[in-house]
Amino acid sequence: MSFLRRRSSSTPTGPDFDVLAMDPGDWPGSLGAALLAGPDGSCQGIFLRYDLFGGRGPAMLIGNLPEGSAAREVEEGDVPFEVTQLLAALENDEPVHEVEREDTPVMHGDNLLIVQRIKVSEGRVACAQFDRSDGVRVTIATWDRPITDDLYQLLKPLPAEMFQQS
Repeated sequence: MSFLRRRSSSTPTGPDFDVLAMDPGDWPGSLGAALLAGPDGSCQGIFLRYDLFGGRGPAMLIGNLPEGSAAREVEEGDVPFEVTQLLAALENDEPVHEVEREDTPVMHGDNLLIVQRIKVSEGRVACAQFDRSDGVRVTIATWDRPITDDLYQLLKPLPAEMFQQS
């Protein structure tokens, strides 16, 4: 998968991997980004939060977690980290758990993704995740919107400049 590649640099200025997400220009709202740093200062993940205009709150959260990220470790039956972050942003503190997972093949350009659709106990949350060829796990959590195959066609690596520190 040529669009999924690990970056290398002698002085890291952000994540050491391409962040797969929707381009902010393709979204009718505002975008927020957060870096999850490890105790050693390494990048343990990048989270992009897409909010709707009008103060209606977050509609989608996309996480990119590299191998070894503590946020990838969840107990059986627990929801992915991105779902808990989306619910926290919505100030929804009801307990939520995973109900079932289903593997679904999805085409992304010329590449085949095996996407796990994750059903959770909060019916207004949709969640899907897949592993990239470079070991980064991408998780999409949406509020009150289904995740359709069309969404995967909008996913692309975002430019590293978006994550450079001043």
